Amino acid sequence: MAKRTIVTLPGDGIGVIVLEQAVRVLNAAGFDADYLYGDIGWEFWRTEGNPLPQRTIDLIEKHKIALFGAITSKPEDEAKAELNPSLRDKGYKYSSPIVGLRQHFNLDICVRPCKSYKGNPLNFIRRGSGNTIEEPLVDVVIFRQNTECLYSGVEWTNPPEKVYQAFLTHPKFRKNFGNVAVEDLSISTRIFTRKATARILMAGFEHARKYGYRSVTVCEKPNVIRETSGLMWKLAKEIQKSSFPEIKLLNTNIDAQMMWLTKNPEDYGVIVAGNMFGDIASDAFAGLIGGLGFACSAQFSSDGIAVFEPTHGSAPKYAGYEVSIVNPIAMIESACMMLDYIDEKKICSDIRNAIARVIEEGKVRTYDMMKMTGKPEVLGNGASSTVQMTDAIIEKLKN
Repeated sequence: MAKRTIVTLPGDGIGVIVLEQAVRVLNAAGFDADYLYGDIGWEFWRTEGNPLPQRTIDLIEKHKIALFGAITSKPEDEAKAELNPSLRDKGYKYSSPIVGLRQHFNLDICVRPCKSYKGNPLNFIRRGSGNTIEEPLVDVVIFRQNTECLYSGVEWTNPPEKVYQAFLTHPKFRKNFGNVAVEDLSISTRIFTRKATARILMAGFEHARKYGYRSVTVCEKPNVIRETSGLMWKLAKEIQKSSFPEIKLLNTNIDAQMMWLTKNPEDYGVIVAGNMFGDIASDAFAGLIGGLGFACSAQFSSDGIAVFEPTHGSAPKYAGYEVSIVNPIAMIESACMMLDYIDEKKICSDIRNAIARVIEEGKVRTYDMMKMTGKPEVLGNGASSTVQMTDAIIEKLKN
């Protein structure tokens, strides 16, 4: 097999740290690859006025696969204030580079697995009958439509006259907002297309069939958001009936899902949602398996581009510590998703088994696993550093 080329996008803050540890684990597991560094993130916004330079887009276009760390995003006023003085007042406007990547490459399918590890002290527990303590296995995969919905960026403050007049044609807008001064209006649009909605649903059903999940749940709000959520639910019923009759189709509203996931999370398998509700549901389920230190993800386009990243942020305050304390497992798990995607099943399995053994053994735990506040002194109170956690995983790979 030809040697792989992987584009690495460290980004900002702890993204740089955890990506380095993931590459260490990949090397130790015997994954043979060349890693090409790609420029992305806050420093390139500050110095170039572009957090996603064209040269990075070209790298991804050429090599198709990227491992991504994390980026820092700030409100518009703060972004402008940190721009190099020579670039100010020249029309530069900050936008999130990860959103830019999704839109440029149409990375419309986002997959976020949430599976609990045996022995993780952060796993969800509940009280059962007879005052017993239960620890249900959480094994949920969220399929989040990644390019549409409220994240599409179609929004206005003080909307242009044509936009305002178009909204006035809707009777509910005219009744509820027709007397609001246009300069006092901010509007964000929630857009679903039939093609993209069907594609994320098909991906969810196909995953359920391939990996033996018994159900697919559409997590939206069709009783209120009738057009967009309604489209997803209508298409889900059509797709299930025509192509996946053996898989049970469920429908939960996003608000009810937030309640049910802490009552019976073991009842759910694959969940499909639009961009906003998928983001909410995936973070909520991640909380049941230990939080964002365990939350990995993958993003796919229809033409072979794939980007793998943890769902945590850049946490810049932790990046400044002399010894890093953050949990690298989410980034390492994201690398495992990459291995699975390129059919390196044996290496993927070896790494996941090594992670599982470290967690179950319980001798090496980062500060979040010990429920400590994230300060440098946790290392003196029994918590392991980022590097020590990685070392432990690598040691299990050797054995």
